[in-house]
Amino acid sequence: MFSHVHTARASTRPRFKIVQSLNKTVEFMASKFRADPAVHQTVRGSSNSVSKLLQMKKCEYVHNVDAKPLRRCILLIGAVAACCAPLSATAQQEPVAVASDSALPDAPGVEVSSAAPPDGEVPQTGTATISGTVLDTNGSEVQGAQVKLTRSTGIDMRVSQTGNDGEYKFAGLASGTYRVTVSGPGMGTVISPEIKLQANEFRVAPQIVLAVAAASTDVTVLGDKEEIAEEQVHIAVQQRVLKVFPNFYSAYDWNAPPMGSKQKFKLAFRAVTDPMAFAGAAGVAGAEQYYNIFPSYGGGIQGYAKRYGAAYANDFSGRMFSSAVFPSIFHQDPRYFYRGSGSIRTRALYAISAAVIARGDNGHWQPNYSEICGNFAAGALSNLYYPSDSRGAMLTIGNALIETAGRAGTNLVREFILRGITSKVPTYDNGKP
Repeated sequence: MFSHVHTARASTRPRFKIVQSLNKTVEFMASKFRADPAVHQTVRGSSNSVSKLLQMKKCEYVHNVDAKPLRRCILLIGAVAACCAPLSATAQQEPVAVASDSALPDAPGVEVSSAAPPDGEVPQTGTATISGTVLDTNGSEVQGAQVKLTRSTGIDMRVSQTGNDGEYKFAGLASGTYRVTVSGPGMGTVISPEIKLQANEFRVAPQIVLAVAAASTDVTVLGDKEEIAEEQVHIAVQQRVLKVFPNFYSAYDWNAPPMGSKQKFKLAFRAVTDPMAFAGAAGVAGAEQYYNIFPSYGGGIQGYAKRYGAAYANDFSGRMFSSAVFPSIFHQDPRYFYRGSGSIRTRALYAISAAVIARGDNGHWQPNYSEICGNFAAGALSNLYYPSDSRGAMLTIGNALIETAGRAGTNLVREFILRGITSKVPTYDNGKP
């Protein structure tokens, strides 16, 4: 009898170890499939069955236990493993996003990159990487091309150059929407469509082809022109001298794409409704009252109010006519394009001439019809609100000439002073290359 018991216990020890191993295996699989409720529930049921086997009285003598539940557990584990193996293989081939914490409280959200980085290179945790290649029209790599990466929000803007193989790369990027602007020596400029990056993503951008530049400045815009133009307005309204005074009409990117009519009106209206526009009119009115300019307005609060209204009306009409209405009619860019290179004399002559010469929306330089016509239109309109003894052709011509001369003086300040004290200007936007 004792030999029988000894033999039975000896024969059941391997079976007891199998049950213990099954229990550990099922527990491990249950923890791995917590993100899938269906699989997790099935495996957890198997775990409970195995646990019951171990918790039975005298569980070490499992020869008394029915073998059917044991075989059922073995078959179930095999089935789960067979079903999950294709899923694991598929997950390695196609990127998937695991449910976030908000969807499954027990499963931490994980994002899988949309493309594996080459040569085993792994980007920093939580950041994205974008790379690409620049070619010429013959299919050869372009070395030394300037590549600018701009975020749609106007921040996190970076600059790089292509290497000997024509490739560029930006690493450590936050998730968001970006554009790539590429220009090369003696070549045109290409702006990519919007590129949306996710965290931990390694994106290989489509190849960019640069053509040889013509005599004029040609800008090739890929993507929606309306979005590109809106981005120009977004960049402009962030530019302020000493973070206070607006500097909306200075373009420090020499190859900045043109704005549409909608954006020209939007930027002009934003300029005349800025708090500093009202403060400027108040200062002009105060100076005119102090020196008793336009004495027909009188003195006191009433005289100051009339001068204030006339000063603001001059600023409003001049800005709307010369920066929105006529630029839309003549298809010209109302901004001053910062040069930043060349001798002082060359830059000064360029700044003064910009009052009467403008860049068209097609990239060609042409007479600044918008500025000239806008100043004369605003001068003519001023006859409606200035004192009757000051009205006439001389008022129109005088105001137009003053505005034109003032624009030339403002351009000189923009060219030599404002660049270093204007906020939100990328360090790589330094005017004409």
